[in-house]
Parts: sequence; structure tokens; C-alpha cells
Amino acid sequence: MLKIAVYGKGGIGKSTMTSNLAAAFAVLGKKVIQIGCDPKADSTSNLLSGEPLTPVMNYLREHDEDPSDLSEISRRGFGNILCIETGGPTPGLGCAGRGIIATFGLLDDLGLMEKEKPDVVLFDVLGDVVCGGFAAPIREGYADQVLIVTSGEKMALYAAGNIATAVENFEDRGYASVGGIILNRRNVPEEEERVRAFATDRDIQIVADIPRSDLINRAEDLGKTVIEKFPDADISAKFMDLARRLLAGKQ
Repeated sequence: MLKIAVYGKGGIGKSTMTSNLAAAFAVLGKKVIQIGCDPKADSTSNLLSGEPLTPVMNYLREHDEDPSDLSEISRRGFGNILCIETGGPTPGLGCAGRGIIATFGLLDDLGLMEKEKPDVVLFDVLGDVVCGGFAAPIREGYADQVLIVTSGEKMALYAAGNIATAVENFEDRGYASVGGIILNRRNVPEEEERVRAFATDRDIQIVADIPRSDLINRAEDLGKTVIEKFPDADISAKFMDLARRLLAGKQ
């Protein structure tokens, strides 16, 4: 089983990268689960034709008991991908990180992995700094590797450095390691040079270079990934190539 946590600065495009990667794995015939670990609960939107999915934390607030079945807190999306959103607490009244921990505990109780037997699990995780509940996907042994999404912008690279350091601190405990960098281009000056210098300094491989593409925006306006809407486009090939590389590395 390939288990990947995707981290990066807020707004850097983690959900876009994760959902397109999930769709690519599905096209390759893999059984995929995507778990959105963000209070906004919009990670899986483009796998569900833009339709909202009730987050686990919302379900728990609205019911007096835990769900008895996974179907109550999940939905099948493009490519039969199982979509789950952790959600978070009522704004201003709780810690979003605790929501992730509570959700993971519930999914364990419901036997998610045992029942689904997925080939690939993707965690789309909020957080410029890996701490508290936002570290759960790597600290608790759920994910085997971390992909860091960054552009060449100063704050995106700063966040990427914090994430890499945090993951390295966990690595000696047998938790996840950094599997690579996804360069999600913003077309800032000297972008490639900055990211390559960062990667070299950190000894991290750039596993994908995703150019800016209007096709991504056009697909997302329809609640879809480019893999679904524009399967033959060059931008879709980028995600397909990344999926193949990650699968090859697991073999």
C-alpha cells in the first residue's frame, strides 16, 4: 500500500495536486482513498463534481453517536475514489488538529483500511508548520512518505523548510520521510532556480514540475480534475507521470 501525506503552505495548491494525483492513480487502475485534513473540507470537491461532502466532525456534532458505517461519512468520487473529509471544530471554539486525531481514531474503529484494502491512500494536510494534530498523518504511522508542495515564492519555500525539518525530526522514530517536492509553479522570477537550490540544500528530489495551466482552473470551475475533464492534455500527463513514478518507487 502506498500512503502519502501532502503538505505545503496554505493556498499553495495542495488540494489541486492531491486530487489530480488521486485521479491519476485511479486511472491507472488503483483503488484509492483521499482524506482531506483541513477544516475547510474542500480537498475532495473536484473528485465529487464540486458537491460538498459532510465532514466527519460535522457528523459527530450533529449526531449523538458515532457512525456505524463508513458510508455515513464518505462518498465515492471519480474513479471510484473513496472521499473523506475530517473537517474541524466550530470556528473559534476548538482545535482543528484535534479534529484530525478524532477522525483518524474513528476511521480506525470503523476498520477503514481493513474493509477497503486500498492500493493508495492520500492525506491532504493543512499546515505551514507540522504540529499537533496536523502531524498525525506522519507521526501516528498513517503515511509512509511526505510530498511537499511549493512554488518559488519566499513564504512557500519558508513553509517547505519548516515542514521538511519537522518530518526529519520524526524520521528517527520510524515515521514518514520526505518523498519529494512538487513544484507548483506561480511563474515568479527565478522560480526554478530557487526551488532547485532549496531541494539541493535539503537533499530532496523534485518529483514533479507542474506548470501554471488555465486547464486546471477550467476543470475546477466544473468541480473536476484535469485528469477527468482533460485526460489527453499535457498538464494531465504531468500528474500521470508522477503517479507512475510513485508507484514504481513502491515496488
